[in-house]
Order: sequence, then structure tokens, then C-alpha cells
Amino acid sequence: MPLTPAAAADLSAATLTRAYVSGDADPVAVTEVCLGRIDAAKDASIFITVSPERARAEAKAAKARYEAGKPAGPLDGVPFAWKDLFDVAGTPTTAASALLRNAEPAEHDAPVVAHCATAGLVSLGKVNLTEFAYSGIGLNPHFGTPANPYDQTTPRAPGGSSSGSAVAVAAGLAVAAAGSDTGGSVRVPAAFNGLAGYKSSEGRIDARNTIPLSYTLDTVGPLARTVEDCILLDAAMRGTTAHIEKPALSDLKLVVPTTLMLDDLDDAVAGAFEALLTRLSAAGVAVREATLHEFGEAADVMAEHGTIATVEAYHYHRERVDGPDVAEMDGRVVARIMRGKTMTALDLLIVQRERERLAKLVAASLNGELLLCPTVAHVAPEIAPLDADPEEFNRVNLKTLRNTMVGNMLNMPGVAIPMASDQPLPVSALISAPADHDEDVLAAAWALEMIAATA
Repeated sequence: MPLTPAAAADLSAATLTRAYVSGDADPVAVTEVCLGRIDAAKDASIFITVSPERARAEAKAAKARYEAGKPAGPLDGVPFAWKDLFDVAGTPTTAASALLRNAEPAEHDAPVVAHCATAGLVSLGKVNLTEFAYSGIGLNPHFGTPANPYDQTTPRAPGGSSSGSAVAVAAGLAVAAAGSDTGGSVRVPAAFNGLAGYKSSEGRIDARNTIPLSYTLDTVGPLARTVEDCILLDAAMRGTTAHIEKPALSDLKLVVPTTLMLDDLDDAVAGAFEALLTRLSAAGVAVREATLHEFGEAADVMAEHGTIATVEAYHYHRERVDGPDVAEMDGRVVARIMRGKTMTALDLLIVQRERERLAKLVAASLNGELLLCPTVAHVAPEIAPLDADPEEFNRVNLKTLRNTMVGNMLNMPGVAIPMASDQPLPVSALISAPADHDEDVLAAAWALEMIAATA
């Protein structure tokens, strides 16, 4: 049955392209809906650059391929948004910084953008983020802060740093979006906005021609409405096809780490997570609790010696933060970058060595099992108190990133999925695994997605 373009634009990417194949939806009409919503949006801080000419041309080409019976792939014609760290030909790459607002347009697409164009994704434009991608909260004083759409009364944080990516999808302006994750920047905004978000293993998805936060820890990943979409987008971003099958629930083996990950949870998060564990056990999923001291050790190492991201961010931005340009930067971002200036070579070596040691220990402890924990310990916080008090901002930012940062420290791929809750704000569960077990994590998240979201 034919869908209205507006109804089609609210579908998951995989469902939308099936509607394209059946003739029940039209890529050109759906793209026009998204462009119209972007133009009419009350929140002008979501998109930094809109690319209607490119979007219409790509949508028209997708429609022609469907009419010829030769779609480019399972995502052909899906309206998509890019975090403004990625080079997209013809547009400046600003990293949501006032310093780069008038940067020269990129001459070429970044490799990941080119792969997605080949897969038929329709590029709507580029979306906002925390300046230079350095915060888990998502505030931006230069381009504005995209408001979390789940609270229309009290402005709440969108999550960062991929704030615009998450809000664009949650608010219906795009069907899916690209983000980057260095400490939680895909998984946190996915959690705050009721989305699926996938953090890949280091090097799995090409990060060239993007503005870095950390050469070592930066990973690329999608934010979408379903895990199936994340699986398809992971393949498109790598220039390949997806070959992941959904496992039976009875085949899954999950470990809930009691060290660190369950500390100081909001009541809404704790209640939803306990209810999820009950549903999983009833469904035949093997779930056990374990004390993984390595997570506590990883957090202690970062607290005492600093992080790889901090020192690499200072290396990349040192001319900015040590020069007159610093006056035009968000002071909260500057403060985090400057911590890298005080790290010693010994600090960095300790962090690197401990990272390798702890990752091996965790992998050995799991022995093929997957980790399950809350993605974030709390729901999306109110913005006003964070803007008013830098100390409160730092406290909440660290707590927001606590569970996800350990995954980056140990190079663990992870997928955030929404959990059912009796509270109005979204809460999220995180499935993680040792490095390069991305297919296992994506497959498990796909199998668990429905039971997690259904009370």
C-alpha cells in the first residue's frame, strides 16, 4: 500500500528501502519531506550546512535506479546527515567551531562519504556537534545546542559529541546519520535520544579526511532508528555488503559487569535495566554477573595519568589553544584540551601499556561472551545548570561518559539500544565486546533490540 512521503520519512532505513522496491515510496518525495522539515525546523542549531542540490540530484538518481530495477544496494535513496567533522565536497568542514566557520569548502568527499554515496545514500548536509568533538554533553556556544526532542518544556542535553546527528534522526529530519566516537560520542547521544548507535573497532571504518580528536581512539559509526540500519550502514561506510545473521536468543551469553558500570545509576536507568535482565532470563538468554576489576583499573589509570584523547587533542590543537585563537573557543573544550599539555611522556606510556594489558585480560575473562550494561548512568540532563556552572558541567560530563569511555580505552566495539521504561526520557543498554568482534556485537544487538525495547 502506498505510503505518504511524510510517513515514509519516519520509517527505518531498511523498511524505507523495501518500500522503494515495492513502489510504495519514492526517494525524491521522501528527500523533499526531509528538506522541508529541515527548513521548517524551529531549532536552527541542528544543521550547520544543508545541501539541497546534492540531495535532490542523489535522490533523483536513486529513483531512476529503482525504476530500472537496479538499486545501488539496501540503502539506496535513504536521506542521511553527516556530522560536520567529515569532508563533504563543496562544503566547509567546521567541526562546529567559530574558528572554522568560514573554512574553504572541501574539494573531495572523505572516503567514508564516498562509500556511502556509492551505496546510494542521499546526503542532506552536515549537522552540529560539540566544538571539535570534545564533550559527551553536546553543548555548543557557537552554533547553538540542538535541543533533545524528548522534552518540549525543559531544554535537555542532546548528548555529544554527535549531538546534531542524534537530534536530526530523532526529530525526523534525517532517516540516519553519521557520527564519530572517541569516548562515547555515538553511543551517548543515541542513548539520550532513543536511537541505536554503533561504535566500531578502531580502524574498521575509514576515518581519513575528518577532523580528528584522537588519532588513536577516533572511530566512525552510525546513529539510526534500528540495529538493522546500523548493520547496513556499517557495511556501506566500509564500501562492502552486510553478511550478519540474527542469532537465536538462546545462543547469546551475556556478562553484566558489576565493577563501575552499575554505580550511581538514576532510578529510571536502574529500574529499566533490572527489568531488562528479567525479560532476558525469561527469554532464555544466558546472563551472569561478574566482577571485572579491569574496568575499575582502567578508570583509575585515566584519572591518575590522563587519556590518550587528551594528549592527542592537545597535539592537534596546540597552536590554537596556545595562541590568540583560544579566545574564540568554548572554554570547556579548551580546559579539556589543555590537560594534555601537562601529561608527561611517562603518563602516556603508562596509559598505553595499561590499555594493552587490561584489554587482553578482559578478552580472556569473557572468552566469547558479550558485555551488557547501561549505556549512560542517567537520563539527558537539563542544559541550564550545566551552562551556568563549569564544575557541574565537568562532573556531569565525566559521569555521562563513564561507561562508554572504558570501551574506548580498551578498543571495544559497542551498540547502544533503547530500553523500555516507564519514564518519559529515553534510557539505553550497551552491548560490547573485545576489539574486532564487531559482527558479534551487531548481531547480538539485533537479536536483543526488540526485547530490550518492549516492556
